[in-house]
Amino acid sequence: MSTTMTPVDVPEPAPVPGRGRVPRRLLRPGAAVLSGLLLFLSFPPRPLWWLALPAFGLLGWTLRGRRPRAGFGLGYLTGLGFLLPLLVWTGEEVGPGPWLALAGVEALFVAAAGLGIAAVSRLPLWPVFAAAVWILGEAARARVPFGGFPWGKIAFGQADGFFLPLAAVGGTPVLGFAVALCGFGLYEVVRQVLKRRRPGTDETPAPVARGPLVAAALAVLVPVTGALAALPLVDDSAEDGTATVAAVQGNVPRLGLDFNSQRRAVLDNHANRTKELAAEVKAGREPQPDLVLWPENSSDIDPYANPDAYEVIDQAVRAIGAPTVIGAVIAPETGKLRNTLIQWNPGRGPVAEYDKRHVQPFGEYIPMRSFVRLFNSNVDRVRRDFGAGTKVGVFDLAGTKVGLATCYEAAFDWAVRDTVTHGAQIISVPSNNATFGRSEMTYQQLAMSRVRAVEHSRSVVVPVTSGVSAVIRPDGEIVAQTKLFTPDVLVEKVPLRSSLTPATRMGTLPEALLVALAVAGLGWSAARSVRARRGRTGAAA
Repeated sequence: MSTTMTPVDVPEPAPVPGRGRVPRRLLRPGAAVLSGLLLFLSFPPRPLWWLALPAFGLLGWTLRGRRPRAGFGLGYLTGLGFLLPLLVWTGEEVGPGPWLALAGVEALFVAAAGLGIAAVSRLPLWPVFAAAVWILGEAARARVPFGGFPWGKIAFGQADGFFLPLAAVGGTPVLGFAVALCGFGLYEVVRQVLKRRRPGTDETPAPVARGPLVAAALAVLVPVTGALAALPLVDDSAEDGTATVAAVQGNVPRLGLDFNSQRRAVLDNHANRTKELAAEVKAGREPQPDLVLWPENSSDIDPYANPDAYEVIDQAVRAIGAPTVIGAVIAPETGKLRNTLIQWNPGRGPVAEYDKRHVQPFGEYIPMRSFVRLFNSNVDRVRRDFGAGTKVGVFDLAGTKVGLATCYEAAFDWAVRDTVTHGAQIISVPSNNATFGRSEMTYQQLAMSRVRAVEHSRSVVVPVTSGVSAVIRPDGEIVAQTKLFTPDVLVEKVPLRSSLTPATRMGTLPEALLVALAVAGLGWSAARSVRARRGRTGAAA
């Protein structure tokens, strides 16, 4: 007997929602984190400045049309994606606690910007208002708390970028605004191009409305055109002649917070390297410098209170035969320490001083010491707080006026600008980055100095205890630099300049105008929301 088998229809298994793709609810949070990571990758030492554009484009997609509360949360994710990797160097020697706390607090400012961007994203010309809101967030972050923390301003990632000439137009606010505007504008162009109407059953895409598309295109073209128009402001010609500058990098005995325990060795390193330079000059292998720059903390021994340190410095300065700027820690019998730059002339000794005006919270002084100690005992490494100076630092070194911004001060617009308005022909940024080891910190700070060079059209010399020391021309080009943790000296002829860029002349005005634009956009958005709520209430009644 035979049997015939008939096929049985077996139903296909039902698809599992979300399998093989990211759940829809995670798309925007993931995009927010990714936009922050792209911003981080746009910063030095990577020459990927252009990644800031897709970062802002992605942020625009993430926030556009969201409610302000959602914008705050998404903005916070962007802030963490950006600042956690950017500031990892802050935990180099003290553990992850301070790093996580700093990044978490600073990300709140990005969160607030996210809230504002979401609020203005339904306005006409929203990319303009959104970029202004971002600058509003940066302006707040540069001022509070404890005097602010501007590290990570978008402008500081653009030292190699196309938009850099805009720094000479309106400083870091205008440069950062242009980058954000272009990124938001690129997203809006794509959004308008992809927008289609399908009336009835006709599936043929209708033409895109011209007005919104033109406005979006202008958001891209205006900053690009502005950067091209600003190129004539980038000038490295020698208006007041030239000066031969020597930047001494003595190096430190070892990395980490305890380099200060070998402070005599650090002083000797810089003195010996200066004497070696003097021998090279005498032999005709190096030109005679007009001035010599030592880094911050090159003498952590107070030369006024320690005759042996005084003698070591004086011998080195006499040997090189040029006025020298010494970075010293001054320890008076009472009161606070002073992070001081001393002008030391051959045959005369100390003739002028500049005390660092913006001392670093949690580094040079400890706010709320007893409270912070509950979370990290490293605060007690700073046994005695530093005090802040009050006078602008400009030294006359053999006829060359040198503006001084010590290390952390280079991040603050005002601390560099007022040295130029007080007559500086070149700028020096003496620094000590030994605490942060081989992290990216020194490259991030070097990029700031390159932006400052273009912003104020001045050569910038960066002497650092352990590197990277550099000489930067007024167009932002690095003409000489050292390696990390390598004793070295840079001797370069730099142009001296006295003219003022629009950015230097206008000071805080461009930032104030952009902040006002952001506030106007937020006010307009709030007014529209109130009208919409009233309309719904009236319709319901």
